[in-house]
Parts: sequence; structure tokens; C-alpha cells
Amino acid sequence: MPNLQIGDHAPLFSAIAHDGSTVTLSDFLGTQGLVLFFYPKDGTPVCTKEVCSFRDAYGKFTDAGVAVVGVSSDSTTKHQSFAKQHQLPYPLISDSDGSLQRLFGVSKTLGLIPGRVTFVIDKDGIVRLIYSALFASEEHVRQALQATGSIS
Repeated sequence: MPNLQIGDHAPLFSAIAHDGSTVTLSDFLGTQGLVLFFYPKDGTPVCTKEVCSFRDAYGKFTDAGVAVVGVSSDSTTKHQSFAKQHQLPYPLISDSDGSLQRLFGVSKTLGLIPGRVTFVIDKDGIVRLIYSALFASEEHVRQALQATGSIS
């Protein structure tokens, strides 16, 4: 697994979102920053609180010129239902094979539970924040909002 550090270039990726679109890091480079947050599972209490917190702060991110994308190992079909149920304005990526988690170095807690890690990437592709906390769902949003203040 890569050991990404703040100041590193984010790894290039391409993945399918719940709406069928392809999301790539290249989509954002040169134009806007990106909050890429990994969470364990759709529908669990902490994960639902986190995705809804990102939803509620979505306007603040877009006002700062930052896109938001969520990632979990759930299927695209499950993401479609989850995004609709919670009226999520941002894409959810299905990482069912764990390749995106490996690419970003997101490890499993106790070897079982997919990690909860938020990355803030500036428009030049530089990682500006790596925040990992399994149960602090709302803190991920607060940390990301704080980090986006440094994105130009």
C-alpha cells in the first residue's frame, strides 16, 4: 500500500459513480479541488451521518471551488438507492474490489472494517489533508472544510 503524505501528488484514478458516470482525478486537475472521502458502508449509522454531513456542507465546498466524492465498497446499485434516499448531491464511487482503497493506502481497521479516511486534494493534485478516524464522522467534514481554506 502506498504511504501517502500531505504534500504528495494524489494517485491518478478512474472509477464508476452511482449515476453511471466515470470519475477521474484528471476531471478536477487544474480546475477545482477535491474532497475524496472513504467510508465503510452505506446505511450504517456512522456512515449515514458522515455522508449527510458532507451533503449538508456541500454548498460550502462548492463555494470554495471544491468537489466532493464519496467512496465505499458497496455496489453501484446500493449507492444509487443510498444517494437517492439521502438526496446526496455528489457522486458515490463503488470500490467493490478495494483497488481505490489500496491505491490511496486506506487500510482496514482490525483487518476487517474498511477505513474511514478523508483526503483533500488541491487543483494541482497535491494532497493537502489526510484525516483518518473511524467513529468521528462529522469531524471528517470539519477537517475537510478547514483544509479547503488553503486551496486556491
